[in-house]
Amino acid sequence: MEPAAPVGRARAAAIKLSEALGAVLQDPRRQRRLVLVIVCVALFLDNMLYMVIVPIVPDYIAHMHKAGRPTQSTEVSTLQPSTPATGSADKGNTSGPAKAETESEDVKIGVLFASKAILQLLVNPLSGPFIDRMSYDVPLLIGLGVLFASTMLFAFAENYATLFAARSLQGLGSAFADTSGIAMIADKYPEEPERSRALGVALAFISFGSLVAPPFGGFLCRFGGKHVPFLVLAAVSLLDALLLLVVAKPFSAATRARANLPVGTPIHRLMLDPYIAVVAGALTTCNIPLAFLEPTIATWMERTMAASELETGMAWLPAFVPHVLGVYLTVRLAARYPHLQWLYGALGLAVIGASSCLVPACRSFAPLVVSLCGLCFGIALVDTALLPTLAFLVDVRHVSVYGSVYAIADISYSVAYALGPIVAGHIVHSLGFAQLSLGMGLANLLYAPVLLLLRNVGLLRRSRSERDVLLDEPPQGLYDAVRLRERPVSDPDGAPRSPSGPFDECEDVYNNYYTRS
Repeated sequence: MEPAAPVGRARAAAIKLSEALGAVLQDPRRQRRLVLVIVCVALFLDNMLYMVIVPIVPDYIAHMHKAGRPTQSTEVSTLQPSTPATGSADKGNTSGPAKAETESEDVKIGVLFASKAILQLLVNPLSGPFIDRMSYDVPLLIGLGVLFASTMLFAFAENYATLFAARSLQGLGSAFADTSGIAMIADKYPEEPERSRALGVALAFISFGSLVAPPFGGFLCRFGGKHVPFLVLAAVSLLDALLLLVVAKPFSAATRARANLPVGTPIHRLMLDPYIAVVAGALTTCNIPLAFLEPTIATWMERTMAASELETGMAWLPAFVPHVLGVYLTVRLAARYPHLQWLYGALGLAVIGASSCLVPACRSFAPLVVSLCGLCFGIALVDTALLPTLAFLVDVRHVSVYGSVYAIADISYSVAYALGPIVAGHIVHSLGFAQLSLGMGLANLLYAPVLLLLRNVGLLRRSRSERDVLLDEPPQGLYDAVRLRERPVSDPDGAPRSPSGPFDECEDVYNNYYTRS
């Protein structure tokens, strides 16, 4: 009888936990907070996996040496992106065939790190419409499953080909998980300033994942072995997927009954929307300095300021604080002055441009850290201001289905990070690091005034949905979305028209679209 008592208490505790979880899931506000947690964990996991391999690479190399594999020198150089300073020193001490071999291996390193963004870039035009058709929970679950498989493949990779496959598989998972996750946040938080705040939290998790990944991976690799960091991340992805199954119930009868969803605007039509094109260009431009500096700045630091490996590893660490500060500041400003989102983005581009131009002038560690902090602060301003703007543009000019528009945003990021690891090194070798930094800074400074074209976006608003009219309730997201229109402005003859803007010639296209819908 005594052994049955603990079993009974455990069963009672499980019942109470189930009841408490059921009560939480019945509350829409608590449910969307859980959804926000799930998405933030998925984004955190993706960025952890993106960066965690950097300090773990030497352990891969040591394991290959112990296994007595042939062509060790090639595999060592191919798998060593975490020590560019060391690579630079080696180049200085080699010549002839050895130097040519090292440069060839550097190309392989660049391709390895760019493979994720390249596949993500190729898949996003397909994943966006898929998310629009399937809603957000199923694609997010697919993305988490692919990330789990990629993480397990990383854990047991033993050569360059396996690492390349794992990296590419991660890009496939990111195309579904990142896009559907951000779209789900935009759908669950349809009103401002809650939407900007929720997207800001997601951006903070992205930055935090990139920050803690290298020390996390290095510590667990050193004390637990090279498999441990990836196994931990795999367990996190599995738990996140299970939580998504419990909260969203993507395969339940209620979910399957949502077959009559509003048809989202095709992704090619969204790409032709001039306002969305301006935002996408800004997202690409602002991320180019970060994507191009990450693979090149360590070597430049070693050559110009004799930086140690510790300094090259610590250069980006303080930038997390201004990034979070930029997110917080933009969210607060957007809550008070929501019509100035374009201005916050333009200011961020200007800060990025100035910071990028200052990087090559730094000759010591402290000024360089300040410049990199300014760079990340500007990126936070741009991302936090313009990601909610994309959802708003879809709300007022198209249909409130967000998969395709955030696939466009993901494409914008992927362009920068696909080119960076491959192109940056060639530019540095042919033109120089200073010219690269100045060119990127100038591009951001020149693009900042382009955001003036978005200044009239604040004049647009949604029409009241049928649910608002009949039930006097706010729309709950995707499943209550209806056709949206712009705020009418009267002509002299009393006829309503759309507010004037820099893209007036495009309005007839969208008016025809609304008429057809």
